[in-house]
Amino acid sequence: MTETEERNRAWQARYGVDAAALDIAWNDVIAGLIAHRTVRAFRPDPLPDGTLETLVAAAQSAPSSSNLQTWSVVAVEDAAAKTRLAQVARGQRHVAEAPLVLVWLADLSRLGALGRDRDRPTDGLDYLEMLMVGVVDAALAAQNATVALESLGLGSVYIGALRNDPEAVAELLGLPPNVVAVFGLCVGWPDPERPAAVKPRLPQEVVLHRGRYDSALATGAIAAYDAAMAAFQAGQRMPEVGWSAAALERVAGPGSLSGRDRLRGILERRGFGLK
Repeated sequence: MTETEERNRAWQARYGVDAAALDIAWNDVIAGLIAHRTVRAFRPDPLPDGTLETLVAAAQSAPSSSNLQTWSVVAVEDAAAKTRLAQVARGQRHVAEAPLVLVWLADLSRLGALGRDRDRPTDGLDYLEMLMVGVVDAALAAQNATVALESLGLGSVYIGALRNDPEAVAELLGLPPNVVAVFGLCVGWPDPERPAAVKPRLPQEVVLHRGRYDSALATGAIAAYDAAMAAFQAGQRMPEVGWSAAALERVAGPGSLSGRDRLRGILERRGFGLK
């Protein structure tokens, strides 16, 4: 397959349209990023020695706001602990089946402890901005790890459902105050008997704004995307609901948030100031 053919096939999978008329930069890194897919079926094989340390090194190489490094990660490999995390995630069996689950944390406790140890004020930690810094830092770190693991032939799936019950996750993992689980990441060898496909994304004209934000919905593009998603769902033996209906159902109200409507109160109990 030529580079042009590879590029067009990858673009077709990601957007449902041919890239032949586009002048797109292309290399192995871009090809790997565009080919990303969510893996929910894993072989039971353990990961090679040193894999965890490699992923953490990749994660720590991500940008960090003011180099504060306000994140941590807990590597969960114990079967009972993974089963408990799967229960928090409403029975997502891949959480229990993956050989490794990484729980990414917004961690303000390290700076708080440093301030107490050196008798320095850390009142800035009591503001919402610092929690946002921790969440962004954790997300950037995790995505670096995801790119690294995919380059090694591994697969992964993010688990936002750990936020269904952050207090249960904190108790299970022994998290101190001012630390909260932002999401999990299941890691393992993809099961070739249950392959994952590339999920289409919204057309670029819906998300790309040039110069100024354009609030007009690209209704035609979204309708086309609904059709592409329905086709993807059919191929994955999922209910063919498209994107719009599923997205609107997810944001319909507090009851659609799977318990995460309680998050503000939980964060306050976990010691976050949120001023």
